[in-house]
Amino acid sequence: MWELKEKYLGGMIGSALGDAIGELAFRYRSEDDLRSQLDQLNELRYTDDTAMSIGLAESILTKGDLDQKDLGETFRKNFLSEPGRGYASGPPTIFSIVERYGITYLDAAKSLFGGEGSLGNGAAMRIVPVGLFFHNSSNLYEKACLSASVTHAHPVGMDGAAVQAKAVALAVNLDPRHVFPFMGFIDTLIDFARSHEIKEKVKLVKQLLLENTAPSLAAEQLGRTVAVHESMPFALFSFLRHPESFEDCLFCAILNGGDRDTLGAMACAISGAYLGIESIPQVWIRKLENRSYIEDLAKRLSGTK
Repeated sequence: MWELKEKYLGGMIGSALGDAIGELAFRYRSEDDLRSQLDQLNELRYTDDTAMSIGLAESILTKGDLDQKDLGETFRKNFLSEPGRGYASGPPTIFSIVERYGITYLDAAKSLFGGEGSLGNGAAMRIVPVGLFFHNSSNLYEKACLSASVTHAHPVGMDGAAVQAKAVALAVNLDPRHVFPFMGFIDTLIDFARSHEIKEKVKLVKQLLLENTAPSLAAEQLGRTVAVHESMPFALFSFLRHPESFEDCLFCAILNGGDRDTLGAMACAISGAYLGIESIPQVWIRKLENRSYIEDLAKRLSGTK
């Protein structure tokens, strides 16, 4: 029987590697070129996707739950210590608003985009600790929304993060030695989604996979932008097309254009949580910066350390 720790390690390390290798894919756009570069590099550096995932894990471990104030403060502290991770404008703007006006992170996040909040993929890209820690919680949707709305308060932004968290949670509970239950997995996610935008895109994921649509065409139809309903679904497609292979899932997610690092982070969070840490090439794991700390967070989230 697989061990929970292996799944948590797979999810956290997998997501970080998807992020780091996805960032390289902006410059090396074929699998051969990318693999060659991976062989040459001594270190794989992650972006804000993983930096915020680390912050989310840290806050959950500090509070034993989701606490929006602590989470916002953790995000802010980590940003100030490493502002060069490639953050989009949203989080720093929110940090500045909170500091200037003394309002909550939620209220600051709600003030963006004319009061509608962000529907970007920034909450989904970092959500893996929530999907892992709350994988058996009946309140997973609410927990995911709590974590998302510190920066992404639009209903679609929260819903996309919640569906991504649910995909990770489902993956944790599946034994990869058994036949992957495609229909049950995708139908559960369709039922779990609450926004029209996310629900319809996950339905389209199902249709495209059943029709054996080529990834390049699927990416065009599903989207690959920084909007969560135009990126998370293709990450999901990439995992479901290659549930048996972490590497195939990764390259599908990051070599079809768009927001490559975040597509990699989301797809590989699910793949790693399903297949476990042993499915990920050890040579890549050894090169991941801050690996020991990420592994420690994963073990502590699983309750094994």
